[in-house]
Amino acid sequence: MGDERGDARTAVVPAPAGIVSAWGRGPSARRRRRRVRRAAAFLVVAALVAVAGANVPEPEAPGWASPGLVGGGGWPFAGVPLDPQDADGAAYLPDSSAVRLADGRVELIPSGGDTPVVVAADDPRVAQAVRSDSAWLASGAVPEGPPDSGFRDMAARALLDLRLLTPPNGATLASWYGAWRYSWPRDSAFAAAAFTVTRHPSEARRVLRFLARVQTGNGVWAARYNADGTAVTDGRAPQLDSLGWVLWASWLYRTENPDAGEMPDLWPMVRRAADHLAGSLDAEGLPPASSDYWERDHGREQDPRRPTLGVVGPVLAGLRSAAALARGYGRAGEAARWGAAARRVSAALDRQFAPYGYPRSPVEDGLMDTSVTFIAPPFAPADPAVTTAVADAERRQALPNGGVLPGEKWSGDPDAAWTPETALFGLSAAAGGRATEAIGRLGWLSAHRTSLGALPEKVGPSGRQAGVAPLGWTDSLVLLTLSALRDPLPVPPAP
Repeated sequence: MGDERGDARTAVVPAPAGIVSAWGRGPSARRRRRRVRRAAAFLVVAALVAVAGANVPEPEAPGWASPGLVGGGGWPFAGVPLDPQDADGAAYLPDSSAVRLADGRVELIPSGGDTPVVVAADDPRVAQAVRSDSAWLASGAVPEGPPDSGFRDMAARALLDLRLLTPPNGATLASWYGAWRYSWPRDSAFAAAAFTVTRHPSEARRVLRFLARVQTGNGVWAARYNADGTAVTDGRAPQLDSLGWVLWASWLYRTENPDAGEMPDLWPMVRRAADHLAGSLDAEGLPPASSDYWERDHGREQDPRRPTLGVVGPVLAGLRSAAALARGYGRAGEAARWGAAARRVSAALDRQFAPYGYPRSPVEDGLMDTSVTFIAPPFAPADPAVTTAVADAERRQALPNGGVLPGEKWSGDPDAAWTPETALFGLSAAAGGRATEAIGRLGWLSAHRTSLGALPEKVGPSGRQAGVAPLGWTDSLVLLTLSALRDPLPVPPAP
């Protein structure tokens, strides 16, 4: 996901060849043995990289092969990766997660099941799955972007994949494979936002309710959660940017659904998170140094004493969002307190980061990274100096393949472009009124999807899939970008 969690949990490899589903269709003994060997290799790689992080050279591993998830209609939604041996010539049926294989048969997960089957194209279960998926898409909005842009298929696939990654309990998963099969509050917030702007409020509520259930009493979240909602205890400290993102997503949900029935646990969740952030500010108005979306120990930053822009930006957006929510709830005291905290963070941002051009760490000649988009629309009001800084970061992080690195002097693969960061620049352009630039970013993302049309985590120098697919955060960002091109996204007001 465009962060050092990628360094810490993925092996970057150049070509699609990937992992296979553990749920087969009765293959031969030889094929089963081959699957077990390949799956075991991936598990070893994931374990080594997750333990060692970016300090260890990337081990060799099979390439990423699964080009997307197989699903089906019905409830609960279930998805498993397509077997790479079946990927050649395969394609999704339109507006569906059922896959037509090269021989004309269709692979899907029957309604209520969790194991894929292969059936004839005229099997009634195929029509049922397509009807169910298509009806869900039609119940909301599939943001297409400008007329004749050709982005509708990418948007529909992103929506369907995001739904497959969101189990009934709302614990939206980063992706389907072991080291990604966790729920990060940061990513979940963006999933809730994407469901919100595409008019799927029930899915947004499920994600927000999950976040409310797992929030601790002091308002923070664990760095990540298992699919069952239990916190992952691997020594990672809570990451303060997640509080800001959840507050922003909660505000967006309430703004876009003012007439929706009240969600009882939304306000308590907001109050706990906003109180924690407001109470964490130091004398200068900055939150504590913390890991951010790179998931790197803050001691490794250029200025380890102060938070990165990847923390400050979301904290500012979150406090502004919380103050606006409080005003909507008629809570004048909280609105005043959180608004004052937001003003202190904003003033610190102007003092500490602006003089250096908004780098990742507030130091002279500080390195740029994608978090500069966190202080631009749709997360903050437009500012010409920030717009200039966004363009500077894009230029410094650009790769020959057309995508971008997460930041300057990235410690991971220097040739692999990250799709979430590319999409963040696209979202910033769309929300900032730079439609041509946004369409260019979306065009690159669309052209570099997998053979099934899913959005991968990374794209290698040759333009091929270089990471797991689909990636939920990229799905969310693409949907937000397309929505911003259709209608301006609301921006948390400065109190």
